[in-house]
Amino acid sequence: MTLILNHSDITTLIDRSEIYDAVERAHADLARGDAFNPQPSAMPLPNGGNSIPMTAATAQSSSVKLLSDMPANAARGLPTQRSTIILSCAETGECEAVLDGRAITAIRTAAASAVATEYLSRKSSTVLGVVGAGTLAVEHTRAIARVRGIEKVLVWSRSATTIRTFEERIADLNLAVERSESPRAVTSAVDILCTLTPSHSPIVSGDWFHPGLHVNAVGAPPRGDWREIDSAGMRVASLFVDATSTTLAKSGDALLAIAEGAITAEDLHTEIGHVITGQKPGRTSSDQITLFNSVGIGLQDLVTARILLSRARAAGVGTELDLTA
Repeated sequence: MTLILNHSDITTLIDRSEIYDAVERAHADLARGDAFNPQPSAMPLPNGGNSIPMTAATAQSSSVKLLSDMPANAARGLPTQRSTIILSCAETGECEAVLDGRAITAIRTAAASAVATEYLSRKSSTVLGVVGAGTLAVEHTRAIARVRGIEKVLVWSRSATTIRTFEERIADLNLAVERSESPRAVTSAVDILCTLTPSHSPIVSGDWFHPGLHVNAVGAPPRGDWREIDSAGMRVASLFVDATSTTLAKSGDALLAIAEGAITAEDLHTEIGHVITGQKPGRTSSDQITLFNSVGIGLQDLVTARILLSRARAAGVGTELDLTA
């Protein structure tokens, strides 16, 4: 039988702490060669969108998330990214579950950034900055507040309405929230910076970086010509990625910096899993500027879907279908 989990099912079931732990283990497994995350490829669509199958496998499961990256949807008032995850048994090939990807993508993305923050930011960090104030900003604030003693959040967005909604959605965290006049003002005044915008052109400059800053650059879509961080930022920071092959295929932040001569592909070979497992160093000094560049990987979706399947079956949530009937 195949379990179908829609968005409402998933938001009812999901445990952010459990997802954080699963994502941390997944990156360690990837670094050790115990999990697999092949480089994704994009299939162009006639309307300028991309269809991107994101595959991954562990000893227990295999998965594919079909990500639809549709920039033209913004003019229609529709989400620019949509996704569906198919989870299969690695032993029998049976399709175990089909899950809507919206909440999973946001929460596992924030979990990965929080893992990177725990291993790369200064332990004394208390001020978080978010450039962009949508769902990713909400989830990142929640996730990073779990791993660092965050006292204040500086937020910037082009939309005052989006900022008000952000403030309402994190009110239970009891953090001081300050609105900033620009991305530069955020960057200059925080210990940890998260860039969370679907930006085509750089929205943050490395000229604004200061000693000790940690950056999570995760907002740009998986397109080689879109980026949030300029080449100066990529050059000045010590770079860490989720998966090198994915970064070199889909990260505009990385690919454009390479094209402009600011960095080389060799600068992108330290994955966060290498730091978790101790294969490579993370932060080596309090003044070091660290940057985690991520466009997301299918393995993060797989481990999150696996947890949700177990929780759903235990709780009797979702719709069971026999696809072979």
